[in-house]
Amino acid sequence: DQGMPMPRTPPQQQGQRAEALGSGFIVGADGTIVTNNHVIDGASSIKVTLDDGTELPAKLVGHDAKNDLAVLKIKADKPLPTVKWGDSSKLMTGDQVLAIGNPFGIGTTVTAGIVSARGRDLHSGPFDDFIQIDAPINHGNSGGP
Repeated sequence: DQGMPMPRTPPQQQGQRAEALGSGFIVGADGTIVTNNHVIDGASSIKVTLDDGTELPAKLVGHDAKNDLAVLKIKADKPLPTVKWGDSSKLMTGDQVLAIGNPFGIGTTVTAGIVSARGRDLHSGPFDDFIQIDAPINHGNSGGP
């Protein structure tokens, strides 16, 4: 019993370009975007793909590796939808939450869950008091709201 021959994956050649995938969210109508630092870390160029498929070059405005945050800027020819900031001090354990991202590059995906706990301390530095949620997070959701 012989199987069907499969094409061999060529070895990675030196100098080949690697790509990373992540999510982000537009926080300013001027094209300001927030994402995770690890999504863009080491990038020689950054490209943002909007929900309608429009691809735009992005500029890194600033980043904080310790807290894994990055701020990008894009220029668009049309008004951009923005995420409205909430008030996390009003969150209660059991409240419903959503996680939005682009897992595995398949397109915008929304998962739901609840606030599992507030005030979590990972003892990782000066910025603790985290909110723990149970919404499923997949590879590619990094940086999303």
